[in-house]
Amino acid sequence: MASIEEDFPRGGSDSKASKPKAVKPCVEVDNLFEVTPVGTKKKRKADNKQEDKEKGKAWKTEADGLKLNAATSVDILHLKNLKVGTVMLGSVKEISDFEVVLGLPNGLKGYLPISGICDAYNKILSEKVDTGDDLEDVVSPSHLLAPGLLVRCIVSSLEPSKEGFISLKVSVNPKEVNKELSSSFLKAGMTLGGCVESVEDHGFLIDIGVKGTKAFLPKETKTGVGQYVTALLEEVQSSGRVARLSLDPSAIAQACAEIQHGWTLGSLLPGLLVQAHIKKVTAHGLIVTFLSSYTGTVDFMHIDPDKLSTYAVGNKVNARILYVEPSSRLVGLSLRSHLLPPSSDVLNRLSTRTGEVLHGCRMTSVHHHSGALMELPDGAVAFVHKNQMKEPKEEFNMNRQLAQPEHTLRIMDYSPLEQMHLATLRKSIINATFFSYSDIRVGQLIEGTVQGLERYGMHVKISDHIKGLVPRIHLADVVLSNPEKKFKEGMRLMFRVLSVDLLNKKLVLTRKKALVESQLPVLTTYADARPGLVFLGFIVCIKDFGCIVRFYGGIKGLVPMEELTTEPTINAQGLFYIGQVVKAKVLRCDAEGEKLLLSFKAVTQGDVQQVNTAKFAFEVGKKVEAVVLRKDRTGLEVSILPEEVPALIPTEHLSDHVTNCPLLWAALQEGDTISDAVCLRKNKQSITLSKKPLLMAALEPGAMVTAFSELRVGVIMLGWVKSIMHFGVFVDFPHGLCGLAPKAAMSDKFITDTAGVFQVGQTVLAKVTNLDEEKHRFLVSLKVSDVSSAEGDAQARLIQGQRERRAILDMMTSRGDTDLLQQLSSISLGDKLKMTVGETKEDGSVSLISDQLCSVTVLASKYHTTDVNTTPGHQVSAAVLHVDPVTSQVHVSLLPKLTGKKKKLDKCSRHTATVEYADEDFAVISVGNTGHLTVVSTTTHLNETFRFESEKLSVDRNLTVTVTEPSCEDLGGQCLVTWQLRGTRHERGTSESKGQKHCYDVGLVAAEVKAIKPLHVLVTLPDGDLGSVHVSQIHESPRVGSFPTSSLKIGSKVKARFIGSHEVRGYNYLPFSHQKSSFCRDRMKCKSQICHTEANHPHKLFKCGQCVTAKVVGVSSKNAQQLNLSLIGTHKLKQGTVTMGMVQEINPQKGLVLKLPFGKSGLASLTDLSDTYTDNPLEQYKEGQLIHSEKALPAVDVDIGSMSELSEGQVVRGYVKNIGEMGIFVRLSRSVIGRVLIQNATNYFVTNHEIFTEHLPPNTLVTAKVIHVDAESNRLDLSLLPDDTGKADVLPESLGLPLRLKGKDKEKYDRKNPKRKRSVSESKQVRVCERVRACACVCVCVSKSAAAQERGRLQVPSAFCWDAALNSLQPASAADITYESSSEEEGDQSKPAKKSRRELEQERQEAERKLSRLESELQDPSARPENSSQFERLLLSSPDSSLLWLQYMAFHLQATQVEQARAVAERALRTISFREEQEKLNVWVALLNLENMYGTEESLQRVFERAVQYCEPMPVYQQLADIYAKSGKVKEAESLYKNMVKRFKQEKAVWQSYGSFLLRQGQTDAANALLQRALQSLSNKEHVDLISKFARLEFQYGNSERAKAMFEKVLSSYPKRTDLWSIFIDLTMKHSSQKDVRDLFDRVIHLSVSVKKVKFFFKRYLDYEKKHGTSESIQAVKQKALEYVDSKGSEATN
Repeated sequence: MASIEEDFPRGGSDSKASKPKAVKPCVEVDNLFEVTPVGTKKKRKADNKQEDKEKGKAWKTEADGLKLNAATSVDILHLKNLKVGTVMLGSVKEISDFEVVLGLPNGLKGYLPISGICDAYNKILSEKVDTGDDLEDVVSPSHLLAPGLLVRCIVSSLEPSKEGFISLKVSVNPKEVNKELSSSFLKAGMTLGGCVESVEDHGFLIDIGVKGTKAFLPKETKTGVGQYVTALLEEVQSSGRVARLSLDPSAIAQACAEIQHGWTLGSLLPGLLVQAHIKKVTAHGLIVTFLSSYTGTVDFMHIDPDKLSTYAVGNKVNARILYVEPSSRLVGLSLRSHLLPPSSDVLNRLSTRTGEVLHGCRMTSVHHHSGALMELPDGAVAFVHKNQMKEPKEEFNMNRQLAQPEHTLRIMDYSPLEQMHLATLRKSIINATFFSYSDIRVGQLIEGTVQGLERYGMHVKISDHIKGLVPRIHLADVVLSNPEKKFKEGMRLMFRVLSVDLLNKKLVLTRKKALVESQLPVLTTYADARPGLVFLGFIVCIKDFGCIVRFYGGIKGLVPMEELTTEPTINAQGLFYIGQVVKAKVLRCDAEGEKLLLSFKAVTQGDVQQVNTAKFAFEVGKKVEAVVLRKDRTGLEVSILPEEVPALIPTEHLSDHVTNCPLLWAALQEGDTISDAVCLRKNKQSITLSKKPLLMAALEPGAMVTAFSELRVGVIMLGWVKSIMHFGVFVDFPHGLCGLAPKAAMSDKFITDTAGVFQVGQTVLAKVTNLDEEKHRFLVSLKVSDVSSAEGDAQARLIQGQRERRAILDMMTSRGDTDLLQQLSSISLGDKLKMTVGETKEDGSVSLISDQLCSVTVLASKYHTTDVNTTPGHQVSAAVLHVDPVTSQVHVSLLPKLTGKKKKLDKCSRHTATVEYADEDFAVISVGNTGHLTVVSTTTHLNETFRFESEKLSVDRNLTVTVTEPSCEDLGGQCLVTWQLRGTRHERGTSESKGQKHCYDVGLVAAEVKAIKPLHVLVTLPDGDLGSVHVSQIHESPRVGSFPTSSLKIGSKVKARFIGSHEVRGYNYLPFSHQKSSFCRDRMKCKSQICHTEANHPHKLFKCGQCVTAKVVGVSSKNAQQLNLSLIGTHKLKQGTVTMGMVQEINPQKGLVLKLPFGKSGLASLTDLSDTYTDNPLEQYKEGQLIHSEKALPAVDVDIGSMSELSEGQVVRGYVKNIGEMGIFVRLSRSVIGRVLIQNATNYFVTNHEIFTEHLPPNTLVTAKVIHVDAESNRLDLSLLPDDTGKADVLPESLGLPLRLKGKDKEKYDRKNPKRKRSVSESKQVRVCERVRACACVCVCVSKSAAAQERGRLQVPSAFCWDAALNSLQPASAADITYESSSEEEGDQSKPAKKSRRELEQERQEAERKLSRLESELQDPSARPENSSQFERLLLSSPDSSLLWLQYMAFHLQATQVEQARAVAERALRTISFREEQEKLNVWVALLNLENMYGTEESLQRVFERAVQYCEPMPVYQQLADIYAKSGKVKEAESLYKNMVKRFKQEKAVWQSYGSFLLRQGQTDAANALLQRALQSLSNKEHVDLISKFARLEFQYGNSERAKAMFEKVLSSYPKRTDLWSIFIDLTMKHSSQKDVRDLFDRVIHLSVSVKKVKFFFKRYLDYEKKHGTSESIQAVKQKALEYVDSKGSEATN
């Protein structure tokens, strides 16, 4: 009561003398339905009849007036407001074979299918389809409609597409456009649109869509059936049944709609020329009247810019009708000169600037509900729709757009009706790589998303408006029988563009791997097909005369039969198949005649190698410089300089900090140069680069594992997260390595879900925990305890992250010429600013205004405004916490402790800090009460991402910090600190421990051994603290090979020297016996090289903790505390050094690739593997085998250093290298290779050299005789003939080959056949003689490219599946066999194993639990039934419960048992008692819902008719109407409501429901008309409630201004209805401004009602001001209450 009396004083002795009551003059306000003069007296009853007559006339006049359209505001035509049936004027933009694109008013775009032109054209199309004739013979739509032609159309459908866009379909069929016209309506002088129906002898019959009227057009021009025309009615005869038309352009352009034509709002047509009078001039356009009584609007896009300043109220103008919306009767007109006389009906001006990006554009005018007009640099005008001024999910800020002096936009389209460009300000569209089909080049690689599979191919989405098709034949290199098993909807894949059809907007792609990954040049034009070039194509046709090969862009060529293969062939279909990817060489090209002659057999390996030779010498870890070419979702496409080789930098590889990666991607633009990027990996498609600083440091030579064979358990490597699965995380490493971190090894904490622990691309440290040598797989651990990082890494990452943030802001500022970026760059963390308080948002944050940051959004969170006056307009001081250049937001704090004067900080001082702002990587903290702000990392380790809520840094969290550096230049002058959470002993980011204090000084202490580990011993000190003694500090001089820790026993007493303390995993350990007395314990990591004759298993020779002696070989360049050691004394390799090696690779052509100590590698040739050549020299070796030099023995096969050491006649041994047309090549040593001609290889006559390949495979040991040596030309000829070597012939006698003639027999045969042709093999040898000489030179080693080529013969995938077995691998099938995309099903399943006793016991217990659970359910009546029997049991006890019956129906519907659900409903209707009317009604409603969802319209009507018979009709009608409305059946609902208002017109609830439905559908005019009808049908006492109900609905779904007017008119008639005033106030608070609410309160507190009611409103007024107002406004309300109390005197006091 005290508070009430304080707000509303009673008066008493202190009250002033009562003043006479002030009579406030009543303002005359029109009643909502009639006009009553103020002060009129009541008439006599005798005059009631006359009054009723006059009232009826007035009512009729006003009702008729409602049929006319009344426009109160001007707006453009929005797609969301369009309705089916709207007639519009359109202009033809594009014409394709089956569709015409129309430009509609205000930049809308409509699609006209060819079936919507006219009935005569549809008839021709139907006849062609029925007869099966080719549609190409039909007249094309381009002959019926011309680009730029103005047509009259009607909206036929507004259906959403799969992507959510509305597809606007229109029709120009005269029967639909002119459907409101009748024969009697036609008059001479009208202009109508029509289509040619038939061609007669003297003219044409025109279909104008008017039933019963024949329109004839004399033969003035040549037209065809279906052609669209706009004609003038010259003469109308026989009451409109006959009309004569004219196509005179000048007469049509001048024809004006007159009043005598009798146009109505229903029959008005677009395109009519009218004379209008300006009624009102607004900022967004004009409101005009025409045809004496109709009102229309002219939006700002259709005002003539040259006459803008001349428009005034009352002016007379010519206007062209643009559109007529029938439901709202809205008429739009245009005053643009190109649509008015003397212009014709064809708009010739079109634009080709679509897709162009323009800079320096100015915003000339802004229309908040429509958009903005932009002035382009060349003076042209473009319109930006309001939806295109912001990103789809971005909050719209018009002030930010207006504050920018210049804008960058992209032209999206051209609107011919307005002669204006349509543009966008969305950065996502401006920066989009592919905006239209013209941006896509034939042959380029492109990424897309799979949308769906059809029988003819796969649909692919490139962007929102670009779609592509992959034909079925192009889904893979071979035909897929089940492509749905390989491709899933939503997959992101790479494709190559086959063809682009800009006219029809068709994009054809291929997914063939050979085409996508090909490095060969792309053939897109005949001019590029120069003879001798090799291109990749695919076979599209196989004929008797050859194969037809298609390339990109529709280029085709012929491969004749003789050019298919080197061997003669007759059946080409047996060798090739349609869709096969082939290499073809150009033989001849006729570019003008588009003829191309190709060859398959002419393609050689040298042609392909020459093309595939890389221009760039790729090497992992190589630093390069690159320039940004383009940006996409995956990252940055760059070009490596100076070679200009394309490469990719993924977004996640731009930084080690996850939050910095998208910021760097946004800051970098096309043309920017990126330096010091490292090469990461290379595949057939592109090269991948990285900018991760930690990864760049790790890729230094010798610092990373380069192959799987180098991996060892315990090795710690730097990598990045590749993918996240439910069972763990895959981690990628350089050099193609990939490991799996299982869920249990991801964190030291227990993890239930892998999602959210790490992010894809995040840099991590991983420790190898398990190796699978057979499958080349390995497991890693990401636990922080396993991969402890070096001290100081956290501070280094913090400094690097802040450098990147500053670089981002500098890049954005340097290229931006706007005030916004300049203002953002002028402030930094900790700056003090003078600000003005703006508005307070719903979340409690406050917006601030500053002259220095006029274009920036400045926010202070609710926490940072605590105990600060945030009254709008108040001046405050703010401290900058965070600057976000992407969203252009600045976060500040108004707390006095941060805006005050700073205090001096001392090094090593400790403070209590508070987190003021935090993101994922960094946090801003305030250092105690010093006023200093600084930045800290939220984590101290790369892998420390999974934290509990108590461990996370959130705003207002307290920390304990230690100042490391009072002013750090790398942090912009802020202090560098180390921190730890309050209440914990684990300190973050520090190099010196400041943990819990101990009581020990340096010196001897007594201790007890607690635990013995291989590398250290744990001891317990007298006070319970733990100490650690390193293995190197146990004995002064341990014996080599001994284990020092084994000399101690647990529990023994020892003496140790205390040397310091440090933190280890949160526990205090005190290191002992160290030689240096310090608090820092250096950790030295060693990598030793082991070489021993029995070192095949090093882990068997050495144990953890064993003492060894080693020689220091070097210091790691990455970490100065990591040493490279040698256990054999050798510290480097030189010529002659004997060492061990490990087989890294076995190459049949070269020998063994060995891995040597100290990171070196070498090659052991086949001839150097042993002193004696043996058969199959590589058989005894395998990968990973350790080998070493044997004891020197006398050499049987002497090493031949050069050809000069050989002499003719010498017998030598060697290995077969290869066999070809030129002969057999034999490797004698590492540097000497000889050739054996065919005739010198065997005594048999051989015509095909391939016979030798079967009997002399590579590396076969043979004995040969030197028959010729030429050291100068490096030519060595050998012989394998038995007569020369003394060995058997290399070919067996079983082959049945004829013997070669020798001596006299050969001479005799030659005399008889002087012109004998030489054998094929010998002739080939002669032709390639010169090539033999060149190939006989010695090759020291095989090049890398050749080695890679040899390895390329076996197609091994780059990745592997973790759960695949070896037996699941399938060999490659033949190309002509249909490819099955799924793997083979597994064979017979193994027999189930016998269950153990424990498993049987568990099954028994589970059965008992199920039985007990069933018993408890039977005893619990509240338990929900789960099967039919349980429902039946419950229904026996409660047969009248509709809820139970409905649950039973839902149970069946969940199992898709619709018929059973119907049966349950019928049972319920028969079972429920007739007295339970509401229960039965519930079941009827449920049955109606069921039929609406699962039944047909007929079944629904039958149920509805039955329900009306058995129940009260009105509730059933209302329930069905609600069902229709909720299910989107608008037409059915509207039809039912119309029947309801006829049948139940005395029921107020029916009118309210119908009105609510109309307003929800946006039909405000129809709702107002319905209100008029309702007032006529209902009694007068129900009018007020009905009107207030409709006004409330208007507030919610309609026009708030109209709702206010309705309330005002009702309250003017019933001013003492305080309940209506209260409703009015509530709705105004919710939907209007604070000013309107205060004005309403000021009115209501002056009502002439009881003091009690006024006090109620005063109380509400005061509560409102306390919540939304200021102290001044609260005081003003209290003052008004005092004045009211004084004016009322004792009445108010009592």
